[in-house]
Amino acid sequence: MAKIKHNNFLDTVDEVITNATKAGVLHLHAEGSGLNGRKITVNGIESFHFGTTGYLGLEQDQRLKNAAIEAIQKYGTQFPLSKTYISHPLYAKLEQKIESIYNNPILITKNSTLGHIAVIPTAVRDDDAVILDHQVHWSVQNAAQLLKIRGIPVSLIRHNSLDMLEDRIKKISGKVKKIWYMADGVYSMYGDYAPVEDLIALSHKYPQLHLYFDDVHGMSWKGHNGSGYIMEVLKELPENILLFGTLSKTFGASGAVLVCPDKTLFRKIKNFGGPLTFSAQLEPSAVAAANASADIHLSTEIYTLQNALQLRINYFNELLAQTNLPLISKNDSPVFYIGTGLPATGYNFVKRMLDEGFFVNLGLFPAVPVKNTGVRITISCHNELEDIKALVDALEYHYEKALKATNNTLERVGKAFNIPVNQKITKRELDFDLSVICADSIEDIDPELWNKLLGNHNMLNVEGLQFLEKCFSNNDRKEHNWTFHYFIISDHKGYPILATFLTSGLWKNDMLAPDSVSKAIEKDRQADPYAMTTKVLSMGCLFTEGTHLYVDRKHSKSDEALKELLYRIEELGEKLGVGMSVLRDFKKSTPLAELFQKEGYIPIAMPDSCVIKDLNWNSEEEFIETLSSRSRKHFRKEVQPFEEKFKIAIIDFPTSERIEKYHELYKNVKAKNFGLNTFTYPKKVFQNMASHPAWEFIELKLKPENQIVGVMFCYKNPHGIYIPILIGMDYDYSREFQVYRQLLYQTIKRAKNLNYQKIDLGFSASFEKRKFGAKIIEKQAFIQASDNFQLEQLDMMRNEFS
Repeated sequence: MAKIKHNNFLDTVDEVITNATKAGVLHLHAEGSGLNGRKITVNGIESFHFGTTGYLGLEQDQRLKNAAIEAIQKYGTQFPLSKTYISHPLYAKLEQKIESIYNNPILITKNSTLGHIAVIPTAVRDDDAVILDHQVHWSVQNAAQLLKIRGIPVSLIRHNSLDMLEDRIKKISGKVKKIWYMADGVYSMYGDYAPVEDLIALSHKYPQLHLYFDDVHGMSWKGHNGSGYIMEVLKELPENILLFGTLSKTFGASGAVLVCPDKTLFRKIKNFGGPLTFSAQLEPSAVAAANASADIHLSTEIYTLQNALQLRINYFNELLAQTNLPLISKNDSPVFYIGTGLPATGYNFVKRMLDEGFFVNLGLFPAVPVKNTGVRITISCHNELEDIKALVDALEYHYEKALKATNNTLERVGKAFNIPVNQKITKRELDFDLSVICADSIEDIDPELWNKLLGNHNMLNVEGLQFLEKCFSNNDRKEHNWTFHYFIISDHKGYPILATFLTSGLWKNDMLAPDSVSKAIEKDRQADPYAMTTKVLSMGCLFTEGTHLYVDRKHSKSDEALKELLYRIEELGEKLGVGMSVLRDFKKSTPLAELFQKEGYIPIAMPDSCVIKDLNWNSEEEFIETLSSRSRKHFRKEVQPFEEKFKIAIIDFPTSERIEKYHELYKNVKAKNFGLNTFTYPKKVFQNMASHPAWEFIELKLKPENQIVGVMFCYKNPHGIYIPILIGMDYDYSREFQVYRQLLYQTIKRAKNLNYQKIDLGFSASFEKRKFGAKIIEKQAFIQASDNFQLEQLDMMRNEFS
C-alpha cells in the first residue's frame, strides 16, 4: 500500500493563526511617531497598553536610551564578528555585572530562542531523555525537537502535573542516563509559577532528574537584584539546574542569559553551543543598554521598581475579585489570563477591548489547548491606577457582551478550564426559530427524509446505517461496540437545514499519526491492547468516509443551525464521557473551517479521499483512453497482462468457509496498513455482509492453483454509488501478480457493468488510485479534545514535523 499523507503541525497552526488574523486580533501594527509604554495606537485608536512584557518599564528609562545612543556613536550599529573570536569592548563589563546578579557562571546569547538552540542540544546527551511541560515556552519546545534527530526521546506532559511527571520518570528511568524536565519559571500565558520546591524534592528522590528553567517572564520584577522567580525561591542554584533569564522584556535591553553552575558543562556550551559559536553577537547599543539596566539591578532601585509593580498587581487582583470574570490562575505575577473557552468569544472579546481603547493579547492554540482560549493581560509600571480601574470596568462590561454575542456561557467557560464560576452572569439563549430532532437509531428517523438529505453519500442511506448499527452492537470487545446519534435541524416551517449522524467508540490515538509512531505504539499494545486509546465522538463512523454532514448553506439560519449542532455535540460528549469530538470529512479550505475553529475545533489533515466519476466508456480501450499517457503505459504493463492469470468472480452470498478465508485476507492487509491505524473489525461484520443483499465480493483466484489471493468488499448504494470499503490480499502473491492493482481494475469494471455513476475508493493509496483515473480530494477533520488527548496529538504532530 502506498503511504498516505498525514496531518502537519505547521498547517494546523497556520490555519488557526490565519483565522485569528482575519478576526482582527493578531498580526496588528502599532502606529504613531513614538511610544511611551503607557499607551499604544492600534487601528487609529489610542489604547492603554496592557500587553507589554516590559513589566518594570525599563525599556523607556532615559539612562538605557542614552547608553544605547552613546554606544552607537562610539562603536557603530553592530560589531560583525562571532563572539568566539572576539567580543566588542562593552561585553566584558556586562558579563561581570550579570555574574554578580546570579553569583554563578553565565553566558550571554543573542536572544532566548537562539540561546535554547545553543544550549539544549549541547547539554542533553544521546543517552538522555527530555520531558516538556505542555506550556513551556515555544522556544524551548522548538529547540528540544532538534534532539529527536539524534534519537533522544522528547515528550510532553500536562501543565504542572507532578504526578504525570513522576509516572513518566518511572517509565523511562531504566532506559536513559539523565532525565531533563523543561519548564518556565513564570508561565507566559496564565502567569502561574512552576512548582519549584516540589520539583527540587522530586530531583532528590530521582537523582537522574535535571531541571531546565526558562525564567524570562520572572526576570527583574522578582528576586534578589532582579535575578528572577527561580532564584527568589532557590536562593542558590544546584548543579542539576540550567536557568535562562533575559536581558530583554523586563530587563529593558536585548539578549538572554544562561546561568550554568556546572563548570564543566558551562565550558562545553561556551566552546560549542551552535549559535554561540557561529552567530553574530549583540549590537553595541544593546550591550550598553543592558549595562545601564544591570547597574539599576545591582542597586536598591530595583526593589523600589519591584514594589511599584507589586502595588499595581495587588490593585488589579483586588478589583478582579469584585467581578465575575474567570481569572484562570490567581497569583501575584504581572500576567493575568481571563478564560473565554471558545475562540469565537476570545476574538470578540479582544476586538471589543481594542475598540474601547484597551490593548490586550489573545491566548490561543497551540500556546494553550484550543478550548482554553482566553485573553492575556499584563500589568506594568507604565500603568497608572486609574488606567487599571478603567480596564477592569471595560473587561467586566464587554466580557458579558462577548459571551452573549457568541452564544457562550460562563458555565461552559468554567467547564473548559475546570474552575468554579458564578453562573448568574449569563445563560445560553436558544434560537426558537430552530427545531432539533435527536435519535439514537436510524429506525427512529423518517427514512424518506434521511435518504433525501444524506442517502446518496457512501453507505449513508438508511439500509447502510441499519447494517452498521447491527454490526457494531452487542459485541464481546469494547472497541467493536459503537453508539449511534442522529441529528436533523429544521427551521420553524419544518424545512431541514442540517442533518448528520455521529458515533461514539474507542479510537487509537495514533490513528492519523505517521507509520513509525503507530508501529512503536503497537509494540506497547501487545501487552496492553488499549494503550493510548480514547473514547471518541465522531461525525460518521470509522467504517464510512465522505460527506457526513448535510447543510443548506443558502439558508439564512445555517450558521445558527451549525452552532446548535456543535452545542448538542458538546453536551452529548459530556454525557458519554468522550476524550475527543471529531467533525469529518471536509474538503480542504471549506467555508465551514473558520466557523468550526471559532467554536473551539482545530483542523487536522486527513488522508486524501479518492473518487471516480468518469464512467462514460464502453470498452477496455475506451477506459484506457480516459487515463493520462503515463497511466496508460502503467495499465498496459502492470494491469492488463495480469488479468488472464486470475479467475474473477462476483460473489453475492459467500459460504461461511469463504467468509473465513476473506476475513483472513482482510487481516493480512490490516496488519500491514498503519496509514489509518484503526482496530481490526470482528468476523461478525463479514458474516453480516455475506447475508446482506447490498454487499458483494469481487474475488480473485489465481490460475491454475484455484487459490483465493484477493477480495474486494463492496457496498452497492442504490443511489448510484459503488463503494469498495475493504480489501483483503495474500501477500505471498500480491507483488508478483499485481493483486492490488487488479482488484482496483475489477472494481471499476464491476461498477461500470452495474451502470453506477460514481465509485468511492476511500482513503489511502491515492498514488495507485490516481493511475486508474481517480480524482484526489484533500480532506481535513476538526477536533476538540481533552487536555490529555490533545497533548498526545500535539506530540505526534510534532514528531512528524521533526
